Amino acid sequence: MTTQSEAQSSAFSAEEMEFVAEDELVDIVPNMRMEPLNMICGDFGPFLPQIAARVPIWLAVALKKRGKCTIRPPEWMSVEKLTQVLEAERDSEKEFQSLPFHYIEISRLLFHHARDDIPDIYMVRSLIEDIRDVRFHKVETSLETFDGRTSAVQIKSLSAMEVNIVRPFVMKALQAFQKLGGLVPESDPLPDSRPPEVDKAAKGRRTLRGR
Repeated sequence: MTTQSEAQSSAFSAEEMEFVAEDELVDIVPNMRMEPLNMICGDFGPFLPQIAARVPIWLAVALKKRGKCTIRPPEWMSVEKLTQVLEAERDSEKEFQSLPFHYIEISRLLFHHARDDIPDIYMVRSLIEDIRDVRFHKVETSLETFDGRTSAVQIKSLSAMEVNIVRPFVMKALQAFQKLGGLVPESDPLPDSRPPEVDKAAKGRRTLRGR
């Protein structure tokens, strides 16, 4: 979903963003019996045939690759829910609808690893892309209000990927305004924007990851 130019301007790659999003929880329906898994990040299971269990996406994908489960798409990934979100996004010029913080990454992971578990997958994919396009257009419109008096930017309900793409531009623009106004020395570096979640997300995954 992310274009090459967006990837180049963002702070993190799409792969890094997906890596963080893999800690989000989804429901699976096992087709096997297995004792609970005790991970650093938490305990998951026990797993019983046809009894839904809630696990991180990375574990769901690992079990799915081994033919041990099906993955239930989140409720917000239904055609009905996404259609409502898209209509609401189009009706509001400034407000952003509430979506999971990693909705872009989660949908991309499930499209890649669990496409056979997603009803109406082509319609779902199209709706998510339309929602994403509408939201980015509203972000661009909001940024057009920048001027020399801007000292901070607050846009509510943005997702992780949207923030990741917008943040480098906002930081550079604010720094440029400050330099032009003589508020900071020219040599001041940009602060490090790498979130600690990228490093923390790796813990406890590798046992069943299968990558």
